Amino acid sequence: MNIENQKQFIEKVKNINAGKNLKYTIFTMGCQLNENDSEKLCGMLEEMNYTKTDDISESDFIIFNTCCVRENAEDKLFGKLGEVKKIKEQKGTIIAICGCMMQEKHIVEKIKKSYPFVDILFGTHTMHKLPEDLYTVICNKNKIQDILDIDGEIIEGIPIKRNDNIKASVTIMNGCNNFCSYCIVPYVRGRERSRKAEDIIAEVKCLAKEGYKEITLLGQNVNSYMRVEREQNLATGEIDFFAKLLREVNKIDGIERIRFISPHPKDFTDDVIEAIRDCEKVCKIIHLPLQSGSTEILKRMNRKYTKEQYLALVEKMKARIPGIVLSTDIIVGFPGETEKNFEDTLDVVSKVHFEQVYMFIYSRRVGTPADKMENQVPDEVKHERFDRLKKLAESQIAGNNQKYVNTIQKVLVEGKSKTNENMLTGRTETNKVVNFEGTDDMIGKIVNLKIVSEHMWYLKGEVLNG
Repeated sequence: MNIENQKQFIEKVKNINAGKNLKYTIFTMGCQLNENDSEKLCGMLEEMNYTKTDDISESDFIIFNTCCVRENAEDKLFGKLGEVKKIKEQKGTIIAICGCMMQEKHIVEKIKKSYPFVDILFGTHTMHKLPEDLYTVICNKNKIQDILDIDGEIIEGIPIKRNDNIKASVTIMNGCNNFCSYCIVPYVRGRERSRKAEDIIAEVKCLAKEGYKEITLLGQNVNSYMRVEREQNLATGEIDFFAKLLREVNKIDGIERIRFISPHPKDFTDDVIEAIRDCEKVCKIIHLPLQSGSTEILKRMNRKYTKEQYLALVEKMKARIPGIVLSTDIIVGFPGETEKNFEDTLDVVSKVHFEQVYMFIYSRRVGTPADKMENQVPDEVKHERFDRLKKLAESQIAGNNQKYVNTIQKVLVEGKSKTNENMLTGRTETNKVVNFEGTDDMIGKIVNLKIVSEHMWYLKGEVLNG
């Protein structure tokens, strides 16, 4: 399957919309994969003569790109649908909902029953068919449900409208085969499917020509890139492992920084560690999700590593990659988590000294094994533990930040500070925000800054003279 058929529908909708000054709004919920999908949706819409607006009251087309990893995403969606109903009544706005939540049958049924004014529902495997679905709604006034339960193919060539002109995300694979017991992702994004290396390399080279300086390689489990294809003898070409892909992307002129998310600790092989060490453009901050520091809870989560194996991997990475720092994800209050289990998590955080800790209170997801587990942790216990973990992580931040003071850091300048337009802002290789006084011609470049002070959530820098 390719995008050519959809390009015909893009042209048809474009012709219908010619001269009408139509506007669209997109609400993106969830992870960077969702953000990347939204950029493709924007690309298609702008080719169909829609212009983006942040004012939903003037929108002729409103699209919600949903996430279903946490419960509050549902509440957020249903609240917004109540708002846009009035806009639809006033000006006939077309409403669409897509993304992971549309792969959950109970959510789809609730929308059809309680929000019948929604025009288009499409899932993670049919995103590329937006032009065809939109054309059908415009011409026939039909409601469209375009959702596949089977795994979709990877579609290349979808138009894309990036949100940034310095940093870009590049999806290298879709889906997940890990089936962590708390996670709905394998059920809504399907099994692992990797993009061909030549398509990834071509996209990154194109981004380099357009002036992008930093790319982030995206996948639910990037270090299992091409694993399924290797097992099925479907891998083509020489780049059939994640480590090889990293080395190849590292060669591309113009790209100055490479990041990737998310790897899985159980698949963090020596060849990936060596590639990170050897590739000068690969940032030496690695996101290594922990989820829990308790071996007992990790087993219940189906994570396939122990506390000891995680800590041993951290020590190996620190020994082999000079200057490496780590960030992580942690879930608090997983079913059955005891005080002793939670203290194991605090112990790992104390030992590793993560640069950043993304903390989440466990949220039940219909359709996952964890939802049916006994010994669900009371909300008040979850919140109390969350606060303790937050206090520990934040107590380490000042110490982590202090090591930057009086050092010279290479900072990719992203633009003006959101809180002070007289200051510029950027990030170090280790993803620390740095604010400093500088000139607009520095935006989009990597500059050397001396870090003069730390302020918990950002560092302050000064441009080196000469």
